[in-house]
Amino acid sequence: MVVVMPGRAVEHANVERYVGFSTGAPGFIAGHGLWKEAQREAAAELDALLDGLDLVRVVYGDPHGLVRSKTLTVPAFRTVLRNGMDASPGPFVFDTGHAVAIDFFTPGAGIGIDELTGAGDFILVPDPLTFRVLPHQEAKVGWVIADEYLRDGTPHPLSSRAVLKRQVERLTARSLDLVVGLEIEWTLTRFLSDGRPEGVGGFGVQGEPPAVEPVNTGYQFNLDLYADQLLPVIAPLARAYQDVGLPLRTIEHESGPGQLECTFSPMSALAAADAVLLVRSLTKQICARLGHHASFMALPSLSGLDPSGWHLHQSLYDLGRGRNAFAAEPAAGGVADPAAGAPPLSPTGIHYLGGLLESAAEVSLLCVPTVNGYRRLADRFSLSPDRVVWTVENRGSFLRVLGGDGDAASHVENRIGEPCANPYLYIAGQAAAGYDGVERAADPGAAAADPHAPDARRLPASLAEAIEAFEMSDLCRRTLGEPLWRAIALLKRSEWTRYQKWVAESGVDQAAGVTAWEQREYFEIY
Repeated sequence: MVVVMPGRAVEHANVERYVGFSTGAPGFIAGHGLWKEAQREAAAELDALLDGLDLVRVVYGDPHGLVRSKTLTVPAFRTVLRNGMDASPGPFVFDTGHAVAIDFFTPGAGIGIDELTGAGDFILVPDPLTFRVLPHQEAKVGWVIADEYLRDGTPHPLSSRAVLKRQVERLTARSLDLVVGLEIEWTLTRFLSDGRPEGVGGFGVQGEPPAVEPVNTGYQFNLDLYADQLLPVIAPLARAYQDVGLPLRTIEHESGPGQLECTFSPMSALAAADAVLLVRSLTKQICARLGHHASFMALPSLSGLDPSGWHLHQSLYDLGRGRNAFAAEPAAGGVADPAAGAPPLSPTGIHYLGGLLESAAEVSLLCVPTVNGYRRLADRFSLSPDRVVWTVENRGSFLRVLGGDGDAASHVENRIGEPCANPYLYIAGQAAAGYDGVERAADPGAAAADPHAPDARRLPASLAEAIEAFEMSDLCRRTLGEPLWRAIALLKRSEWTRYQKWVAESGVDQAAGVTAWEQREYFEIY
């Protein structure tokens, strides 16, 4: 029997003896060689830093791109740095409304993963290179992204981060690096009263969204007055981003009420995806502490709001030559002539562009994964695409080419994405489609004169159309791997089925505007 006296720590001789059994598997990380040298060095450097922390949050991005976490004491986290940490697979089998979409009681959960049968645990392994200390005042909290593994030490087949890492390794083997520029729009509103909803939800039925109001009337693009009015929120956000090492470039007020856009300096693909996970988490946390709600839902249902997008700027960097592989060389033969309708890019850039165009429909689900996101693509004056075309500098097109002969910053911008897309799958899908085009010398054809030309090939106009194209895609099957490819299809079909059932039962006209179902499903969690 242990008696705890006031002011005295619990003493128990067996605590240290059994600490190795507290989580994960003893020596899991070293035993399976899961860290590279840089990660081992970073883990060693954490030792001194951990002494000053109260808690550590171990996080990962689920298939929906939502951040899942466990909050650990520092002694427990030290154990996790050796053993990894057990985690439940719930986020792998629930759709966005927490409905069971994957039957985990069937063998292999019906998608070929034996360890998922019966909802068995998997193991999370922190990546020490992603460790940050959150700039919160209540406690000193560490935050670290983890990779998901099966118990034999192989990457979990449902790990989104593992998908992107495979694409990065594929490019690295060819002496290339995918460079990504992030440009993410989101909506800021103010909580009404305490902002708490009246009704809770259940499995497959989201609770009521928080009660909010617009922070301004909007529709004055980049108006300095609006930016200054929001400085009490913008300034703490900017400080927080920079405190955790995010390469923030700008925070600007866009068109609609409370519509903000954050842009970040170019990063390597994995660093960029990790940054999105942190940006979305930190933004929602800081804003909530300031009495505001941040949502990365593409189009909330508040009257008068403008739809938001996530524009993904991308290029390949030639590691051997130390230069942008998309930059055309004026002195080289066969360089594209913009006047002739060809892209002002190098041959590598041209073929990458061609690959993105050819696979546009099949990877759309990875760019726009929600019912709500397709509402944005229906409005041509929101500068959103609806056709599979490319242009030079036209913001209405699906792919916008920026740069020219001799321009070292030449790159391609994908304008279809929504702000809540899974960053690992969005970026991985682009890398796979683009480099597939490079390998096959895909031809993008001529630039479009009208990015919304009725005779041009149409992008998926609904979640249902995107799911269908995804399910028929050999590229997506190869890129994600069979289990995750099948899981994403099941998760998204569940989401779409629940939405259609609600529409049928409520009698709501879908074309009349954003529905209450969408607001409940996405506004708070994204």
